[in-house]
Amino acid sequence: MRRPTLPPLLAMLLALGALAPARARQGDAPATPASAAVVASGAQSVGASAALAAEMPAPESAPAEGMRALSDEQAAQEEKLYLEALRSLSEGRPDEATSKLSSLLEKNALHAGAWLDLAISHCELGNKVEAERLFDQIEQRFHPSASILELIAHYRASGCKGQRSYRRSMSFKLGAGYDSNVNQGSSSSTVLLGSVNKLETYTLGPDSLPRADHFKVLSGDFNQPIGSGGMLLIAQLRALRYNEVSSQDSESGLLALERPWSEGGWTGRATAAYGLVRLGGELYQRQAQVLLRAVPPLDLGESLGWSLSAGYSSAIYPTRRYYDARTLDLGTSLAMRSKLSTVVLSAGALADAGKAARPGGDRKGWYGGINLVTLLGEKAIAEVGVSRQSWRGAQIYSKDFIETRRAQDTSQLRASLLFPVGTHSALQLELRRTFNRENIPLFQYDSRWFQFSWRTDNW
Repeated sequence: MRRPTLPPLLAMLLALGALAPARARQGDAPATPASAAVVASGAQSVGASAALAAEMPAPESAPAEGMRALSDEQAAQEEKLYLEALRSLSEGRPDEATSKLSSLLEKNALHAGAWLDLAISHCELGNKVEAERLFDQIEQRFHPSASILELIAHYRASGCKGQRSYRRSMSFKLGAGYDSNVNQGSSSSTVLLGSVNKLETYTLGPDSLPRADHFKVLSGDFNQPIGSGGMLLIAQLRALRYNEVSSQDSESGLLALERPWSEGGWTGRATAAYGLVRLGGELYQRQAQVLLRAVPPLDLGESLGWSLSAGYSSAIYPTRRYYDARTLDLGTSLAMRSKLSTVVLSAGALADAGKAARPGGDRKGWYGGINLVTLLGEKAIAEVGVSRQSWRGAQIYSKDFIETRRAQDTSQLRASLLFPVGTHSALQLELRRTFNRENIPLFQYDSRWFQFSWRTDNW
């Protein structure tokens, strides 16, 4: 018996289940909290240590892939501390950078980038004797290349007279790759729709099934210190183009202000961000977010680091207003460090309040993950991670069509390998495998993704 074709109303409903990549990991939720993009931006805004990273790598964070990455991709506490120190140095606050880098080296004495930046910080503070001691240690411990020795010689020649510098930074990334499921097409070619007592089987059209394609991506980041209080202006631009599925082409932009804070022994950073996403040539999403990151005043020893985060975001979808949402994210991460690697455990709770007309109503969820960053050989940096995120809807998804509460569980495996090339560049290979399991077969999908990219920093 031939299955019935989809009437217009059902066709529209099915189209909602195959929305664009902006909600790839969040179902109906907004794409990426701006915080994820901001953290990734910081990971690329290296100061003088970018040169040393080519010889003796520091931990590398995962790049931002759109406006909503899984929260378990937050950087390790060691990396956060290092990036904060680099920002302090680039903003002309070597005294603050010195304190943070000293703390980092107490936890990881083989963090070569921190050694160099600490020496530079002391040099800029006018501590010539300590700077010279650290420069000697770098030469003896790490046997740096000619380019690093030239950088050290430059600071020695300056006399370490306490001159402070205020620097901005730029970075760019160019990549190409492949996605087995560009449109998050359903894993099932047929679905059951209708009321509980009257279900019918429908065949999905080509646009609702997985579509594979190759892509090219270009992104850029710009960080500008503002004033002398440590405030940082962050700007990001990203463009993604597919070879055939042009309806999934996207562009995104983000502006953020970030500043450090400390109170009662606690330290951290506060961020406010605003971003836009265009999809298929039209505005897809507007998002605003505030984020607070905090490190408690606890002495956990040299190998452990603990941090907390709280974020609130508002997402507006101009062409799909029923998906507008306000999301609260409370998270924590624990970093465990050894001489050559860092393991980060992360977890958090989510609450998503939508409009009354949004299918499924409000949602609650959680996320968790584990991430390993390790040094391979003398230069290469490897990263592997596993994450899981779950959402549970408060109401049935759609009366008379999908009369059940949506339960979504998304698991992701990822791996990357980074090879520094020269003093400002690196080559990176990234792999991802996503499993989106649902109690509504229409929305269930799998995908395989890889990307090879070239990135350059510190311009």
